[in-house]
Amino acid sequence: MREDLRAAFLGAGYGPAGERGHLSPTPGAPPRWPHGTWAIVTAWNPGGGRASDRANAQAHADLLALVRGSRFASTPAVNGEGEWAEAALLIHGARLWQAAAWGLRFGQAAVLWGVGARAALVWLDGGRVTGVERRWVVVRHG
Repeated sequence: MREDLRAAFLGAGYGPAGERGHLSPTPGAPPRWPHGTWAIVTAWNPGGGRASDRANAQAHADLLALVRGSRFASTPAVNGEGEWAEAALLIHGARLWQAAAWGLRFGQAAVLWGVGARAALVWLDGGRVTGVERRWVVVRHG
């Protein structure tokens, strides 16, 4: 795994606008949204490489259609920061295998999956899950 990509994922904000959480190795004050099982998945910038705006918009529309065709409800969300802020979905009730399958379908390097405030950064490569880093999703102050 590329260390620059890992650092970007670990340092990114995740979740709905105005309620973004960050990954922490220790518990803290969580945002309001993490309850039950959930996943945050994007279809933008496969493999951590920059895709065109048009390709990203089409991929996001395809992800949205796929999730809407399932039994899961979703909320618009954002992954990342600044120029790497990506449209994503917070998918309520998602199972780990489903989050990984969606990420793999769209060529993602990782997805975020959790239960309550406990989060797992699930690494994907070559059509399979290649690792998991356990964290907490917390609100950053300051």
